[in-house]
Amino acid sequence: MRILLFTGKGGVGKSTVAAGTAALAAAAGQRTLVLSTDAAHSLADAFGAPVGSEPTEVAERLFVQQVDAQLRFEQSWAEIQGYLLSVLDVAGVDPVAAEELTVIPGAEEVLALLELRLHALSGEWDVVVVDCAPTAETLRLLALPEALGWYMERVLPTQRRVVKALKPVLTRAAGVPMPGDGLFDAVERLHAELDEVHTLLSGPDASVRLVLTPEAVVLAEARRSYTSLSLFGYRVDGVVANRVFPAEGADDWRAGWVVAQDAVLAEVDQSFAGLPVWRSEYRPAEPVGVEALRTLAAEVYAGADPLAVPEGEGPFRVERTASGAVLHLSLPFVTRTEVGLARNGDELVVTVGSYRRLLTLPAGLARLQVAGARVDEGELRVRFADPAHADATEKVT
Repeated sequence: MRILLFTGKGGVGKSTVAAGTAALAAAAGQRTLVLSTDAAHSLADAFGAPVGSEPTEVAERLFVQQVDAQLRFEQSWAEIQGYLLSVLDVAGVDPVAAEELTVIPGAEEVLALLELRLHALSGEWDVVVVDCAPTAETLRLLALPEALGWYMERVLPTQRRVVKALKPVLTRAAGVPMPGDGLFDAVERLHAELDEVHTLLSGPDASVRLVLTPEAVVLAEARRSYTSLSLFGYRVDGVVANRVFPAEGADDWRAGWVVAQDAVLAEVDQSFAGLPVWRSEYRPAEPVGVEALRTLAAEVYAGADPLAVPEGEGPFRVERTASGAVLHLSLPFVTRTEVGLARNGDELVVTVGSYRRLLTLPAGLARLQVAGARVDEGELRVRFADPAHADATEKVT
């Protein structure tokens, strides 16, 4: 099953491009689902058809679904939220305020992606196109499975044992309800489901497509997104530059825009060298409906296969050497001063700006020491060597 995710800064037209790509895939004979996880759904508007929280057929082999994020939130978070509410109730917190305090910002958008897991397990689809929430919300997903995994492996087992042993004493002493097995099980289920989603999205048949408009601010965010997506192992397979003013027939006002956009588009080509950059011209009317969307996508991809699986090993790989191994992690646009690196047991902690990833090292690397690290041509390279021969250092050079 081919999985394509579209993301970008709010208002750049990612929903339109995602819908058009899905329409083109269905026209090519692929049973296609386009799925919106954005709380501000707009697929129904794009297709000009009523769309609900279950897959709705809008054309032959083309189905659309706008995920009910609130429902997914209630299904996956209800038991955890219920316990938190009981604790806040004992503390005397107002019920309305307590309910707000027990909702993680962005959780609905993240949990909506659990719908993707169900569709992957169903085996009904050849292609799933995901119209993600704007970039900031989408990136919340990236760190969550690994961070939760760290808690599950190191903290939760101990916490469960402590609570079982001390529950009667703690409940009487503090007057606060202690978590039961049901709560721990709910957290474990949530982690397992999110981990499956992460595996799907970072797998060989999945990739992310960035949508932008030719504006300096939008390009800057797209570059940051490319870095963050690579940090967490997500493969970016191309960029769609949307709403490009055509040069022909431009009056003086539009000619000024053409010049300004050309300058930014040159930066786009340079920034994403090695990736296809497709362009979508500004249209005289908004494309609405399956036919209009399919026509737009056909013009954007201009004969290229929009479902082509990206080649290569992805942003994360390990190369074996005579003295040990080298870990390669693609970090586009990053300089060495922006990267923090630390070793904690069998984990490598990589920090880039405000994002941090805990990389659990394969067994073959975990027994080795970090012998050096450097950032070179947009890639972090960490050298590992046998402890008997390594002059261990974790400084990034």
